[in-house]
Amino acid sequence: MANEHLRELRTLMKVRNVDAYYVPSSDFHDSEYVEDYFKCRAFLSGFTGSAGTMVITQAFSGMWTDGRYFVQAKKELEGQDTRLMAMGEEGVPTIEEYLMDHMPEGGVLGFDGRVVNAAQGRKFETMMAEKHATLSVGDDLAGEVWEERPILPAPEVWVLDVKYAGETVAEKLARLRAAMKKEHATVHILSSLDDVAWLFNIRKNSDDGNVLAPAFTLITEDEARLFINSRKFSPELCAYFEENHVAIEKYDAIYDAVAGIRNETVLLEPGKVNFALYKKIDASNRIVEAMNPTSRMKAVKNPVEMENLRKAHLKDGVALTKFLCWMKKNAGKVELTETEAAERLEDYRKAQEGYLGPSFTTISAFGSNAAMCHYHATKEQESPVGTDGFYLVDSGGQYYEGTTDVTRTIAVGHVTDEMKEHFTLVMMGMLRLMNAKFLYGCRGLNVDYLARGPLWERGFDFNHGTGHGVGFLSAVHERPNGIRWRIVPERQDSCVLEEGMLTSDEPGLYIEGSHGIRTENLSLCRKAEKNGYGQFMCFENMTFAPIDLDAVDISVMEPSDVRMLNAYHKEVREKLSPYMTEEENEWLKEATRPIGEDYTWRI
Repeated sequence: MANEHLRELRTLMKVRNVDAYYVPSSDFHDSEYVEDYFKCRAFLSGFTGSAGTMVITQAFSGMWTDGRYFVQAKKELEGQDTRLMAMGEEGVPTIEEYLMDHMPEGGVLGFDGRVVNAAQGRKFETMMAEKHATLSVGDDLAGEVWEERPILPAPEVWVLDVKYAGETVAEKLARLRAAMKKEHATVHILSSLDDVAWLFNIRKNSDDGNVLAPAFTLITEDEARLFINSRKFSPELCAYFEENHVAIEKYDAIYDAVAGIRNETVLLEPGKVNFALYKKIDASNRIVEAMNPTSRMKAVKNPVEMENLRKAHLKDGVALTKFLCWMKKNAGKVELTETEAAERLEDYRKAQEGYLGPSFTTISAFGSNAAMCHYHATKEQESPVGTDGFYLVDSGGQYYEGTTDVTRTIAVGHVTDEMKEHFTLVMMGMLRLMNAKFLYGCRGLNVDYLARGPLWERGFDFNHGTGHGVGFLSAVHERPNGIRWRIVPERQDSCVLEEGMLTSDEPGLYIEGSHGIRTENLSLCRKAEKNGYGQFMCFENMTFAPIDLDAVDISVMEPSDVRMLNAYHKEVREKLSPYMTEEENEWLKEATRPIGEDYTWRI
């Protein structure tokens, strides 16, 4: 079916005189998780991963994606006319390199300017000028050939109470306007959905974990204009905005509003404002380019948010641990598919007070499927949870008290000694990073080796970041904090680690065709002692759920690793036991038992 869609697009490209067409995965706001309406790339290729970009010519169709999706893309693109372009691999050109090599002189590069950010759009402008080529950005060609395209729904928006947010809209607007003054900006264009949601303390109802309502905003010294589909707004919500002096305007009116700005100093972030919107800015304005001030503000959780996050993670730990107990007793013994396992976990979360939905689509994978680190089982394409192997579940919840994200891998039946070694190395890396202590001024770059060290020492690695920032009842991946071994500029996740930043700690190991392992906790950056050497920092663990001792090979561990594991399990047991049934507590006590007390380490 995807090949037929591709042929239809190529026919339309000929009619419109477009030589190459660029299809990203994003929406009008450069969001990570998008509504079905925006999934043109999946419609044209058959590849369903959340990250990937297509370039289509009459003779070629390529799918560029990163290491998280190589195995999945290879599988889903089999039999399709679209070729996997494995980003970062030897001999694979970047999209820009490919276009420069294959775009004809005087040709036309097309894309929907609303789904490409301004930074990328300007880069394409510069590149095409070298080829005497032009851009065609006013038409959504992929959308035109998608006859049964889903609609873009009107959001059902609600207000996040200050008892959860910890700060009012007025206080946040005052902080933002102070930051604008520092940049000498008189107007700020803000279109990234996590920033808009944080600024106005609003969220939307969602079944898939995306609680961020599509909206744009223009902020001046004395005005706040919110451009949003308000068809489903309640009278109470309208009154809330009126009380906070926020003017509500039609969603698409943002383009005319920006076109009407004259002789102002406009603050915007090119990577977070779409190209079509950017091109509407009149030449009489001065543009100041900087990261949205709200991005750094919301990354540092306030004391109210931090306390709420502790509550959310305790609830989530209860749900996940009840699920793990059930899985360890039943997996491999009863008929169970990957989606059925995910549904059971969701049922345990639904039983928690204040649960609103998943924070992302659950990754529920058995055996070789877990080697695809962002694999998503569906009713149409999944595997049973078998009798011997690893089962991996990466999941999270949205609660009024915040966002969770956790991964556990468990042994089902028999696992080999090699698999246990792999599991233990991953676990050691997670624990070592979780227990890190470092001087203020460090970035994720400085501490990443703690997680990768056990793997690197044996010649292993994982092809994704070690950690990402997590929002508060928001996107599960948020900048500017992150943990990775090298700087990836487009990720914008290498800032100094500040107290209040919530970051994942998730090393893994993926053996194609065999098994995949990931162990993930979330950590809250906190201040430790301050002395003559400076301010020390540490991580407060937020995630409480057992790590499967059936998969641990103690011979791989150092005594310090054993102490960290036992200390973690002691805290898990103490935190969760009040919420477990008698039967679950019997299992929990065994699952978190101390190990290594009689073990003699090799010298």
